[in-house]
Amino acid sequence: MILAVGLFALGLVLLALGGDSIVKGASGLSRKLGLSPFTTGLVLVAFATSLPELAVNLTAALHGQGELALGNAVGSNTANVGLTLGAAALAAPLVMRWQTLNRLLWILVLGTVAVLVLGADGRLSQVEGLAMLLAFVGVFFYALMRSRGESRELREDIARFAETSTLPMQNVIRFVLGALLLWIGSLLIVGGPGVHLFGLDLSDVGASHIGQGMGLSPVLTGLIPVAIGTALPEVAAAIAAARRGQGDMVMGHVLGASVFNILVVIGGMAAFGSIDLPMTQMSLKPLVSSFSLPLGYELLAALAFALMLYPVLRGDMRVNRTEGGLLLLAYALYVAVELFASR
Repeated sequence: MILAVGLFALGLVLLALGGDSIVKGASGLSRKLGLSPFTTGLVLVAFATSLPELAVNLTAALHGQGELALGNAVGSNTANVGLTLGAAALAAPLVMRWQTLNRLLWILVLGTVAVLVLGADGRLSQVEGLAMLLAFVGVFFYALMRSRGESRELREDIARFAETSTLPMQNVIRFVLGALLLWIGSLLIVGGPGVHLFGLDLSDVGASHIGQGMGLSPVLTGLIPVAIGTALPEVAAAIAAARRGQGDMVMGHVLGASVFNILVVIGGMAAFGSIDLPMTQMSLKPLVSSFSLPLGYELLAALAFALMLYPVLRGDMRVNRTEGGLLLLAYALYVAVELFASR
């Protein structure tokens, strides 16, 4: 177990380094290809920071650990709001000006509800997965068009995220090195039967082995240790951004990454081949005796955490330290309940 935890931690470090390298490389290349700093910055703020989670989920899915990938996708959304946003607001109050964030919140809510509805039969088909990917493309262009109407100051703040070297060879090296680190890191994190790295057998390491040692199901393994682990670099970045007064960037990441997880990660898994969703039996007596929900309590929890942001984005567009502390407390209670219920 000690070796598994050590390699898991090493994988997290490599994921963080790889994600940073590939984002800088892609940013520089996109600028060289003529994309505007604003467009590039919007991609970086809202979606690019989800690359480590995407790498882990793709690796898990390709090695027959689809439930772990699903758990990580849903768990990352819960961690985005409860852990990342909560920690950032606790470090420094967040003030937002980005009006498009309210629309992104409702897109996240609708996307989560869509998974509940489409997965009511226990699976997501390829057609449904492709529809979710197409929906994400539409969401991106919608966010781009809406954000062009924001204040000049905000657009300049977003564009600054695209500032990096535009030397082609340097950025190609960054991109390739980043992709390599993401690949190695995701293999170390996932591990399990049939997973090899440069000829080394990783059957007895990784999240699957750690989850078994903790008595967790594959879904809960992705939901808690993997989701929290992959969120830690984002938490550090969010705290730093909050202390610089970049509340828009923090909230933009939280909502953009969560939309990405629902539509691209889960939708992409289904698009490559229909996926079975773990079903949870639920009861609402005396109204309904019994019914099933895909990823039941976990997906409902992600929906509940998203809805916690509604008063913020419809009100004064601020998250103070008290509210940040409450988000962290709610997330800690959620994790505790999940762990207790798994016993």
